[in-house]
Amino acid sequence: MGGMNDVFDLSRAGLADVESRLDMPRRDFMKFCATLAATLGLPAGAEAAVAKAMESAQRPSVIWLHFQECTGCTESMLRAEHPTLEKLILDVISLDYHETLMVAAGHQAEAARKQAMEANKGKYVLVIEGSIPTKDNGIHCKVGGQTAIEMTKECAKDAAAVIAIGSCASWGGMPSTHPSVAALAGSSPTGAAGVAEILGKPVVTIPGCPPNPYNFLATVVHFLTFGKLPEVDQLGRPKFAYSRLIHEHCERRAHFDAGRFAMEFGDEGHRKGYCLYKLGCKGPETYANCSTLGFGDAGENNWPVGCGHPCIGCTEKGVGFHKPIHQVAKMLNVSPPTQYPRIVEEQGKAASFASAAAIAAIAGAAAGAAVMMTKNLGLSHEAEELKRTKQAAAQDQSGA
Repeated sequence: MGGMNDVFDLSRAGLADVESRLDMPRRDFMKFCATLAATLGLPAGAEAAVAKAMESAQRPSVIWLHFQECTGCTESMLRAEHPTLEKLILDVISLDYHETLMVAAGHQAEAARKQAMEANKGKYVLVIEGSIPTKDNGIHCKVGGQTAIEMTKECAKDAAAVIAIGSCASWGGMPSTHPSVAALAGSSPTGAAGVAEILGKPVVTIPGCPPNPYNFLATVVHFLTFGKLPEVDQLGRPKFAYSRLIHEHCERRAHFDAGRFAMEFGDEGHRKGYCLYKLGCKGPETYANCSTLGFGDAGENNWPVGCGHPCIGCTEKGVGFHKPIHQVAKMLNVSPPTQYPRIVEEQGKAASFASAAAIAAIAGAAAGAAVMMTKNLGLSHEAEELKRTKQAAAQDQSGA
């Protein structure tokens, strides 16, 4: 991996070259490498290997394809700051084909793609943004006379690695949403599918709508440093970014555990930052690092839940764009106490007079136990403060 002496030797020639190429002070560059190593969960000393790779490794050729998408993944990448996009594509990678960012168009663009593929056969990284339509032989998306299916298979054939960026490319995303019309609800209008489904083999997926650009950048730097892609989960997602539920490290988790929930947008609990579970937050069933990394270099709170909106589960197949936004999430590791009312209560049949009387008798017998139980539930902030005030007043009177 390289030694720690490499990390502290800020006078080496390689760093001088990096400083001029990236327009970044040497110490800031080393901090950047250390941050990437920490993001990837690499052991101590790995920052030296990352720095060496950034200094001397040949920039990997990247072929970036666009299909059924909104270009949001690219737009997210445009807002990366460490490094900025121009430093990424000119100094870290060699972006040889990207329909949105490249100057060439038409036949020139397609010629550039084929030339880059031939010159870097078996070495280039294929990145695909957007889902791939499968209905009607894929005619719903064509580029340069090729369907998305044909182009994907052609470019993946000699690629060293294939990365599906965004939820659309990972598993279909927004375009895979089924129509609400019952007669058409068997599949999406275009039969939108993810890259892995088209290729029939696992690929690295970086889901999100859009994904955090640093998850993609860290994946590429891992490939650049070690010659292989990072460890992934069963869905192809890098474990360094998608191994923990959002709910586990959400800044509102303490409110969930204490039973403090926002019941509707704009209510007192919502204004105070209470848990958004009852408003449909999908954090309890969504794996991602949104709450710890943040977006747009504007702080850790710059993500949906931090801004006051429930997570919609965009990194999870079958959750994002398939479950209603305000439907209560399925708890994967811990459930709220059953005494908390659900966001949508089931409507049962009316009870008969006899059954109502029996239920009333049972309820009366359980009332005392219920009172004791509710004392242990998460009290509101106001109730806790009132209790403390009364206790303090009682102590003052006894002391007097």
